[in-house]
Amino acid sequence: MKKLEIIIKPERMEELKQTLNACGITGLMITNIMGYGNQRGFTQVYRGTEFTFNLLPKLKIETVVPTEKVDSIIEKIISVVASGQVGDGKIFVYSVEDAIRIRTGEKGQTAL
Repeated sequence: MKKLEIIIKPERMEELKQTLNACGITGLMITNIMGYGNQRGFTQVYRGTEFTFNLLPKLKIETVVPTEKVDSIIEKIISVVASGQVGDGKIFVYSVEDAIRIRTGEKGQTAL
């Protein structure tokens, strides 16, 4: 099993949720985060004063998927989220040793 940690712009969330649901993913954890990557934020002028915003709102979506589905899910995520602009986000992939459903005690992929 693999854990996908997906960092995206908040406005891309609905398209991503629909895509993940279509892939058969049944569980997501979503966290509001602030941060920056290569874009280093942006500068804006308000009433003659220049403001620099270097922490931008992002969403972190976490899910655990079967190893054999990882590549196809990542391709679908990229096709939906990518705009070609700086700041589209990142996907991190981690190995998951085990998963246990607390209610039933199921382990491994059946716990997903």
